Amino acid sequence: MLEEKIISEAIISRYFEDFKSSLSLDVAIVGGGPSGMTAGYYLAKEGFKVALFERKLSIGGGMWGGGMTFNYIVVQEQGREILEDLGIPTKEYKTGYFTVDAVLATTTLASKACLAGVKVFNCMSVEDVVIREENGKKRVSGLVVNYSPVEMAGLHVDPLVLETKFVIEATGHDTEVLKTLVRKNDIKLFTPSGEIEGEKSMWAEVAEENTLKNTQEAFPGIYVCGMAANACFGSYRMGPIFGGMLLSGVKVAKEIAERIKKGD
Repeated sequence: MLEEKIISEAIISRYFEDFKSSLSLDVAIVGGGPSGMTAGYYLAKEGFKVALFERKLSIGGGMWGGGMTFNYIVVQEQGREILEDLGIPTKEYKTGYFTVDAVLATTTLASKACLAGVKVFNCMSVEDVVIREENGKKRVSGLVVNYSPVEMAGLHVDPLVLETKFVIEATGHDTEVLKTLVRKNDIKLFTPSGEIEGEKSMWAEVAEENTLKNTQEAFPGIYVCGMAANACFGSYRMGPIFGGMLLSGVKVAKEIAERIKKGD
């Protein structure tokens, strides 16, 4: 006999087990695009407690749609190596240009991250951050979250709070977490102007290089990766080429892992 109540009970119980266990994290990732998922995979693989919060129903960010909904993406050699390591096949188109099925890449990357131990909370928005002082300096030490439908409907419903050692801002072009941080607090970012520099127009070659260069701590406790890194530090967009995004996820995971191990 199939009981609907037990089905509901099972879903609610398992979900809130995961959510309760994620109220204290090593790393909270905001944004489920390729850089965020890659960072989550490598951090969880190292044994860190990681949760990823995605505003939309589906994860994958811009990788899902390929170029203009043509579901193929392009990577260069270093990006290809990361994909092949994850078991995602690539095919050389011309020397130095490798094509990848966008749906295959997205679903495999998401699966690998989840199997490594990343807890993914989709339809959950980050509406604010938690600020604390450590040794006289302000630091991001948590996130304020709410359900996306609550946000979309404009309902006055109070959020919940979780603590984390580090936040990764991986929301892409919009840098939503940093915008909230800067708007609400009298702080300066680690950018030349102390503000969000803003994204520039298309220049794939420079953008690919700068995505990796700009993957760094933007304010104590919060790192930027992927397109959010270029938007924060004022570089270009790159379109449907994703090697820099993947490398950015690897870099931010490595840097945060080293800092947690050192007790920073």
